[in-house]
Amino acid sequence: MKYALIGCGRISTNHMTAALKNNINIVALCDIVPEKMEKLLTKHDLRNNCGIKRYTDYISLLKEMKPDLVSIATESGSHARVAIDCIENGVHVIIEKPMAMSIGDADRIIEQAGKKNVKVSVCQQNRFNIAVQETRKALETGRFGKLSHASIHVRWNRNRDYYEQAKWRGTWKNDGGALMNQCLHGIDLLRWMCGDEIDKVYGQTRQQFHDYLEAEDIGMAIVQFKNGVIATIEGTTNVFPKNLEETLYLFGEKGTVKLGGESCNNIDIWEFADASEADGKKKGLIEETSNVYGNGHTGLFADMVVAINNDSQPYVDARAGKRAMELVLAIYKSQKEGREATLPLGEFSSLDMMRA
Repeated sequence: MKYALIGCGRISTNHMTAALKNNINIVALCDIVPEKMEKLLTKHDLRNNCGIKRYTDYISLLKEMKPDLVSIATESGSHARVAIDCIENGVHVIIEKPMAMSIGDADRIIEQAGKKNVKVSVCQQNRFNIAVQETRKALETGRFGKLSHASIHVRWNRNRDYYEQAKWRGTWKNDGGALMNQCLHGIDLLRWMCGDEIDKVYGQTRQQFHDYLEAEDIGMAIVQFKNGVIATIEGTTNVFPKNLEETLYLFGEKGTVKLGGESCNNIDIWEFADASEADGKKKGLIEETSNVYGNGHTGLFADMVVAINNDSQPYVDARAGKRAMELVLAIYKSQKEGREATLPLGEFSSLDMMRA
């Protein structure tokens, strides 16, 4: 399977690591800044690998190399355009989150992938965390009983140095704010665990400490699911002096779980009415990670290879990608209009916030 990576910025090393660990044949890299490609290859001891071609134009890469699989790690505002071009060329795609910045673009990706029989997976890789997988198993086997409520807290730090590394960060066109960038993984987990289908969202966002950005650095919301579950969201980059936590709470009639750590990679609380000896091994579980992005890219890439080879759906498919970014856009819309937003959202874009 021939693989190419488009975009060689901050997150690209996780894509390279995942491709290498899955023994995928890396044939090309693409970035408009050649130095970024060389830096990435050097980091992974691949700079002298003459089989890896370098491109500054991804269309040329698609035409000349004809890869089977591409992952997209460019700025968020270009994800949809690059993905659709890949799909039109019959290339399977892994898209960094968010998959798009508008409902319309997300729908186009889903529609075109279906027409071309192309697999699309979105990097909401925290679903592959050991702690998350254990929680999902407990949920699917009914150990929680009826869910009452849930919450996600993403309490991180991002300073001026971070935003100055890439001028697109914090803009409505290419990034959005803390909710769309830093908090999307946690928001995905919340929606997935609570039943996916949402009635209403009421949200508030502010920009408290990052006045050099367009978008928010703090967002909070109340979410009403169709199954009756009520959930809250808190997402911020305002925590001093460094990342504090990403925690997910689930409260059921027969079980309570708290996932913690920097990216929901630990089990802090694990209590069930039908407790067994196996539960003792889960309490206090810690999955060591090298960075805040966790280890999930490797599992996501492995799953995508299986989906391509077996003509099956990826575990985190394009519809899952849309659901996560739709919830963020619903919070934005609620903030803009000063009232609750109803789902399905209909057409809305981060760019609509520029006219707020």
